[in-house]
Amino acid sequence: MSPRDIVQRRYVGSAAAFVAGMLLSLSFAPVGWWPLAILTPAILMWLWDGATPRRAAVLGFWFNAGTFSVGTYWLYIAIKQIGHAPFLLALFLMIGLVAIMGAYHALLGWFTAKYLPPRGAVRWLVAIPGAWLFTEWWRSWFLSGFGWLALGYAHTDNWLGALAPVVGQFGLGFLTLLLAGALVTLVQGERRSRIVAGGVFVAIWIVAFAVRDVEWTRPYSRPIEVAVVQGAIPQDEKWLEDNLENIIDIYRTRTREAHGADLIVWPESAIPDLANNHIEFYRDVYQEASAHGSSLMVGTLRYDENPKTGEEEFFNSVLSMDKATPGVGWYDKHHLVPFTEFVPVPGFVRQWLKLMSLPYSDFNRGAAQQAPLESAGQRISASVCYEDAYGATQLPALRTATMLVNVTNDAWFGHSSARYQHLQISRMRAREAGRPMVRAANDGVSAVIGARGEIVKTAPEYEANVMRTRIQPRIGLTPYASAGNWPVVCLALVFGLLGAYLGRRGKNA
Repeated sequence: MSPRDIVQRRYVGSAAAFVAGMLLSLSFAPVGWWPLAILTPAILMWLWDGATPRRAAVLGFWFNAGTFSVGTYWLYIAIKQIGHAPFLLALFLMIGLVAIMGAYHALLGWFTAKYLPPRGAVRWLVAIPGAWLFTEWWRSWFLSGFGWLALGYAHTDNWLGALAPVVGQFGLGFLTLLLAGALVTLVQGERRSRIVAGGVFVAIWIVAFAVRDVEWTRPYSRPIEVAVVQGAIPQDEKWLEDNLENIIDIYRTRTREAHGADLIVWPESAIPDLANNHIEFYRDVYQEASAHGSSLMVGTLRYDENPKTGEEEFFNSVLSMDKATPGVGWYDKHHLVPFTEFVPVPGFVRQWLKLMSLPYSDFNRGAAQQAPLESAGQRISASVCYEDAYGATQLPALRTATMLVNVTNDAWFGHSSARYQHLQISRMRAREAGRPMVRAANDGVSAVIGARGEIVKTAPEYEANVMRTRIQPRIGLTPYASAGNWPVVCLALVFGLLGAYLGRRGKNA
């Protein structure tokens, strides 16, 4: 019995798809076995050959279910261990996310079997890579989006990553799928198709190698010294009212250790209370820092009054304090976390919750496009927590920004792989932009990332400390920053539709 006959069996094929999906999760941080990002999609493409639409949908579902059940296991920590939700609720939410992610690939598998050519170079090198990448892009924004574990992120530490400033993370994902399709073609295609596939495989790596040393942006001004204050407050203690004064004292004391750095950065919601309640504290800390030549950027919560409605609005924000800038600067988080920072329900339902005095989270979104913050002589594109996974949102700011800052609190996910996956996402953003990034986390991973996505320095995890180092701000636009995701997304759509057209024409011939 051939391997093809074995995997065509119902349970064996599903198990193979699930295991392949699990292995794909190992291509990302912290394991970083990036060749699996090429090999495992090739396995699924092979499993799809000859499958009925229904069977291909099942295989696609189990592949993505395997990826996200292993790759996002840390959600259980946030929901059950940190959030103290009932076990059944935590399990339900975990299964729900895995099922939703599996549904995307179920649809992709159905489309592949229903409309694409049954085999050949067009199927493996054109149609499936295009349809797959388009589905991955769709997943990144639909219903607020979840772009975690996208294929392109696997390439922060190899030659292919050198193309990030040219084609962006989705472009890297597209190239990954072309490489996977080339593998399938080399194994199953006829002689002419194998020659084409071999050429595609080699050409991608040659181009990536050729641009590895290209500098897409140029230095701006002089290098500056940055400092990250990592408070390392345990998540289960951070929001206890009795701990507030102790936390305030930690950040006051640690910031004094950072005095003299051009820019001092605190993590997301460093002080677990509204900034409006601690105006004098923030003023005093800044004045001390400013007297030593330091500017200050802090992650904080705040409220403001809507000038039109008179209602209070709450924001998860970054506050910038700099003597060269009149007043203060604010960046307000735009991509909020569903069911944590806002309830994704219509406005009238939200109003009913208010009237009934029912507990719920309801932060307000910041504007989709916000000007860079001016601090330490730099123009800084800021982001809060996981919104740096939405790479396209930073593009408008890059026209003037000289560096990136991300403030986050990955302590929600305990001692898990989530923080390293998030760090990998931040590295991709820096490489796409051709700019350094300062990343301030509550208990890690706080890091300074270079313009090529390399780690310049990290702070020890799970302990309060101050990390200091120097970076070189940069200016100018990479090709990706100029064009964005649309060229790659449109090309993927064309590839998928072309494959469907040729597939339907072949079936009707």
